[in-house]
Amino acid sequence: MGTDGAAFEVRELTKDFGPLRAVDGLSFAVAPGEIFGFLGPNGAGKTTTIRMLTGLARPTAGRIFFFGRERTGDIKGAQHLMGIVADDDNLYPEMTGRANLEFCGALYGMERGERRERAGELLERFGLAPAAERRFGAYSKGMRRRLVLAAALIHRPPILFLDEPTTGIDVASARSIRSLLDAMRREGTTIFLTTHYIEEAQRLCDRIAFIAEGRLAALGTTEDLLASAREDNAVDFVLAGPAAPLKEALEEAFPGVTCRAEGGTLFVRSARSLGLEPFMDFFRSRAVEVREARREGPSLEEVFLGVTGSVPRKRKKGDRRP
Repeated sequence: MGTDGAAFEVRELTKDFGPLRAVDGLSFAVAPGEIFGFLGPNGAGKTTTIRMLTGLARPTAGRIFFFGRERTGDIKGAQHLMGIVADDDNLYPEMTGRANLEFCGALYGMERGERRERAGELLERFGLAPAAERRFGAYSKGMRRRLVLAAALIHRPPILFLDEPTTGIDVASARSIRSLLDAMRREGTTIFLTTHYIEEAQRLCDRIAFIAEGRLAALGTTEDLLASAREDNAVDFVLAGPAAPLKEALEEAFPGVTCRAEGGTLFVRSARSLGLEPFMDFFRSRAVEVREARREGPSLEEVFLGVTGSVPRKRKKGDRRP
């Protein structure tokens, strides 16, 4: 039996591709009505995990439960419980938005009148009613993502799997999708979300799991994850000039300290308490002006970096990503 009260659960989930172990003994449970973030660098095993949970890949080992019932060998029997939004737009470009939704409803065995009514309801909710009779192929990227999300919800599933739902779309569409996900969570839908965007996960998710090299590296609420890293002392030094030329010299002068340079700021981290005066002596000896020294708690991005060894994507100037 699975964990009481869990919408779904995995125990020691493992996937091998020949000699490569893509997913290595994952265990976690997701509560009903929770938005559960699943983050990791490229190649960490996120998409492979979703494929096993949704029946598109067979686990090498481990167990999968939905609402307390084991489904490891029969994920197909649980597919009526889930909606799936893949990282590509997998609807038919030659069909209209409405026709795509009604066709998806037919695949789930919905009666014609029911699927027509449900399609109309979703088109309104997702702001696509004015484009209902336009071909899907003529939709903008943001509109396509919203219709794919609507199609995943056509049969009212209690669990929704989303793989990178806002990657590559404009800011307004990403904001709209986040708002829709938040509303669905309030209505009781369980959402499993992979994303490269730390700020998106922090804004939406009740809990976040960090995965690295197929293994679970950390799991908890944002507050839990930040608290677990607070033993690492942190000071940021804002300098009058560029910080990068000082990075290696500072790390050499203070063994056990790690340093990251960005623009005119040096982000200094250590597992031990950091006193400011030795660092100020270091900067004075090199005639470097320090404009500000501030003690900082770790950011969620730094926790991610610490447990996965990878830097998450950031939005850049001119980037259309959220």
